[in-house]
Order: sequence, then C-alpha cells, then structure tokens
Amino acid sequence: MIVNSKWKAGDVVTLKVARVSDLGAFLDAGTGNSSEDILLHKAQQLEDVKIGDLVNVYLYNDPKGRLTASMRLPKMKEGQVAHVTVINTTRDGAFVDIGAERGVFMPFAGMRGRLRTGDKVWVKLYRDKSDRLAVTMEVENEMRLASKPATGVAIGDLVTGSVYNFSEEGAFLITEERFIAFLHNSEVITRPKVGEEITARITFIREDGRLNVSMRPVKEEAMDQDAESLLKYLQSRSGKMPYSDDTAPEIIREKFNLSKSAFKRALGRLLKSGHIEQREGWTYLVESLQQPEQEG
Repeated sequence: MIVNSKWKAGDVVTLKVARVSDLGAFLDAGTGNSSEDILLHKAQQLEDVKIGDLVNVYLYNDPKGRLTASMRLPKMKEGQVAHVTVINTTRDGAFVDIGAERGVFMPFAGMRGRLRTGDKVWVKLYRDKSDRLAVTMEVENEMRLASKPATGVAIGDLVTGSVYNFSEEGAFLITEERFIAFLHNSEVITRPKVGEEITARITFIREDGRLNVSMRPVKEEAMDQDAESLLKYLQSRSGKMPYSDDTAPEIIREKFNLSKSAFKRALGRLLKSGHIEQREGWTYLVESLQQPEQEG
C-alpha cells in the first residue's frame, strides 16, 4: 500500500494535473516523487482536465489502499453537521452518503436508534482514532451553535423540522429556519424517528427563542378526535372498558397516549352527548350505540 506523507483520505485539496493517460489524470502530490502522484480516474472526472490544470478533488482510498482522487466533493467538512441518507447498514454500524465518491461509516456507538437504508439522519463528520473519516448522530452541541432564536412566528403557526435527538421527555427538532423546537411526549400522535421530518404547531415561545411544539390538533379538534378514538375503543371491547375519570394518569398515558385532562375532556363530551355512562370505575357504551356482533 502506498501511503502519501502529505495528504490523507478524506482531504479536499486543490492539486495540479502532472500528466494524463488513457486511465485518467495523475495529480502532483507535492512530494517530489512522481510515483506518488494521485490518480483522478476518468470515471471520477466531472469534466475533462489537461496538464497544468488546478483541480479541486476529494481524496479517498481505493480497494487496494491507494490514495485516489474524485471531483465529486462531499457536502460537508470535518466538524460540520448535515442531513444525510443512510445507504447501507451492517452489524457494526451504517454507511451514509455525504455526497462524496464513497459512503462514510457510522459506528454503532454513534447511532441513535435502529437505522434502515433510506433513512435521513443528522450527522457530524469527524476523524476516528485511526484517522479515518466517520460520522456520528451525536450533534446536540453543533445544533445549538448553528441554531438561531425564533423570529417572525407566533403561537399557533406551523413549523417544519427534522428530529435530531430524543430525551426521556420528548424530541428535539431543528426547523428549516434553524429554530430549535421541543416536542413533548404528551404532544406526540405517533412517535417520530431520529431524522424524520415533521410539521408541528407552535404552542409556546420561550424567552431564549426556542419553541415548544405539538403534533396534536388544537384543543377543540383534539377533543373531537379523542372522543372518537374512545368510542372506537369501546366498540372493539364489546362496549365497556375498566377506565374512567378515576383512572390513574400513568395508566391513561400508557393505554391511550392521552393526558388525564384530555382523557376527561373526551369522556365529558361523550357523557354529555349520551354516548356513554360510568359505573364503579368502568365506562360503558350505551346499549343503543353498541355495534351488533357479527354472525360466525
């Protein structure tokens, strides 16, 4: 394996074309040794080059470990963060597309959740202990530095962003405007994945310019949807369920993904409309509304 003493895989450099052959162009590596010139294969050229041209290239190792050049430049530099696509997964990690000639490895330790080919994720580019390029999904500090306080928005507005991290209490998003938004677990309809893009409604604007958002509809619409969900649940259980106004909040959260207050509002709407009744800690669908059992 030829190891160049000046450049290494992952560098983006400008080199002069020293000579040209049928195989491609050879770039002067600046070592004074022509045997260490770096090949820019024709397949890696985006335009024709000639002797003396200065060419901006990305360096990588070919299957034999030789330093090789490509005019396809990565869309991120070391230390930067980008939203990229997973192109392959292995037992040890995954490979992502950073726009360069080859995918870059993400070790398992740098992953957040289970990834699949085609997923979009936020990653930071760095060099590992072996001086090879790698990426990690641990991007919290970079997102904080890249973000800016929310301006020109109001409570109730919709914002679109992608999830870059989870905590025990919810998900963190970076919006298209580079605002940071927090999505609490209680405001989630279906749990998004890291990297997934979602649209949510602003519920609170903090003094530091960060946002709280919700995937749930506004209260009146949510009450209708929650009431409808409870009706369907009752119908699926022969018109009765062992949950009522007295049920513990944690049980309601686990069973229905609703807060206790949202659950009580939905029950109250169904009680007022005459759809249900409650007895001894149970909720019953009124007999006239129960769906008849299907004949076997």
